[in-house]
Amino acid sequence: MADPKGFLAHKRELPARRPVDVRIRDWREVYEDFPEPKLNRQAARCMDCGIPFCHNGCPLGNLIPEWNDLVYRADWREAVERLHATNNFPEFTGRLCPAPCEAACVLGINSDPVTIKRVEVEIIDRAFAEGWVTPRPPAARTGKRVAIVGSGPAGLAAAQQLTRAGHDVVVFERADRIGGLLRYGIPEFKMEKRHLDRRLAQMRAEGTEFRTGVNVGVDITADRLRAEYDAVVLAGGATAWRDLNIPGRGLRGVHQAMEYLPLANRVQEGDLPESPISAAGKHVVVIGGGDTGADCVGTAVRQGAVSVTQLEIMPRPPASRPAHQPWPTYPMLFKVEGAHEELADVGGDRVYGVSTTELVGDADGNVRALRLVEVEGPQTGFKPIPGTEREIPAELVTLALGFLGPERGPLLTDLAELSGDPEGFFDARGNVARDRSYMTGVDGVFVAGDMGRGQSLIVWAIAEGRSAAAAVDRYLSGGTVLPAPIAPTARPLS
Repeated sequence: MADPKGFLAHKRELPARRPVDVRIRDWREVYEDFPEPKLNRQAARCMDCGIPFCHNGCPLGNLIPEWNDLVYRADWREAVERLHATNNFPEFTGRLCPAPCEAACVLGINSDPVTIKRVEVEIIDRAFAEGWVTPRPPAARTGKRVAIVGSGPAGLAAAQQLTRAGHDVVVFERADRIGGLLRYGIPEFKMEKRHLDRRLAQMRAEGTEFRTGVNVGVDITADRLRAEYDAVVLAGGATAWRDLNIPGRGLRGVHQAMEYLPLANRVQEGDLPESPISAAGKHVVVIGGGDTGADCVGTAVRQGAVSVTQLEIMPRPPASRPAHQPWPTYPMLFKVEGAHEELADVGGDRVYGVSTTELVGDADGNVRALRLVEVEGPQTGFKPIPGTEREIPAELVTLALGFLGPERGPLLTDLAELSGDPEGFFDARGNVARDRSYMTGVDGVFVAGDMGRGQSLIVWAIAEGRSAAAAVDRYLSGGTVLPAPIAPTARPLS
């Protein structure tokens, strides 16, 4: 098992980020290359632990100790085979997943965990560079047709698995390009879209068909979809965003994060010369302290903002694991992402424990300032602290407050009616309800990812896509050899 004393001999190390003053002038990924000898040492830190809790921490059940050992031994070809055994898209998770596997690493009990994500990225990037990632078309076709609605990570995972099982799979996407939030929600500096494009090329070569610019439920009705396909997988995500109902919300210059970020990505795709919503020359405030908020921060910095301030209503998290979040649970810790490092370059700041009370406009109806107040912790219901009110400049405000569930458009409305129980088609949280085979209240219609689970992580989306694919294959064929990492956590149908 790698080096039995590696965790004693080597400290955790990550690749360096490119200098801030360099990287904010482009949209390339922020990390520098990681030399192979350093990666070898990081893989050697993987312990020969009796129970690898990293397996449990990862929703995909990634075989982490196995490919760490293979990297340590420089057996890269076998390492990518073990990596692909559980994960269709390690180039996505290795860049975007918050790594619950690392939080569950046994070494993390009293030391820094293994750099699992970095090893994962290096394996798959080398595999693509060496030409080892090739199409795997099915040996035989079943003649069954499957429609996938949505081309985010859950939809793509389900599509690849079902195509490889021999079914004729069509992925429908209402946007003009495939990828969902991977394409238009994730900035280029977090994941360059060439990684997505090369994986889509593999899927096309395997036989998956992609149709863009199709709003299922409008351009194709639910009835027609069920008539033309033997099974349907709903993978449209949780795209109904949370809004901020305060005075001034209607001012110009106040936008949802998912109105702001896709336009910046379209500029990088070459669709637009510049974004219609730009931070250039403006004081920017990002409301929301999560990953999407950080994406807005990095985007605003690169667009040339005068200042960027990120607000979070929760108190600042601790730097180390608190007692009420013990190993191997995922702890909420203070993290400094690449975008946060870049705040200092524009005189920005991250402000915790504050609530926005009003957006102030100028005479022309444009936002010019934001009023906030400090609040006590969540135990008091975020009670305002008297005397802490203040105003900060804000000429562009982005709302990164999370998502409430799937959009209740014509597709879900019609399917709910077809189920015979419109209210029961949705669970108590507003997501599409499903049983333990991922099937909704409509026979042959399945749901995977955020549309059924609620807003979650990319690794959960891929795991659910793979599991739903196994359920669909069993429904169509009477059995399946496809792996099913997880069962749904949403309320089962009665």
